[in-house]
Amino acid sequence: MSEKTAPKVTPLRPPRPCPECGRPSARATYPFCSPRCKDVDLNRWLAGRYVVPGPPADEEGDDPSGG
Repeated sequence: MSEKTAPKVTPLRPPRPCPECGRPSARATYPFCSPRCKDVDLNRWLAGRYVVPGPPADEEGDDPSGG
């Protein structure tokens, strides 16, 4: 096939270190290297060990009722 008629192919993501153990990531479990590392990370989210920062809940003016 010539370059004009060749189908465009999206390149694969470059391998990067697994956020859990540092080994190269796998395509099936990206960005993790294995299902085990993926599950470890999910368990940390579900257990509340990761927290997305935000304003304090008891801050004045947070009352949705306006009072």
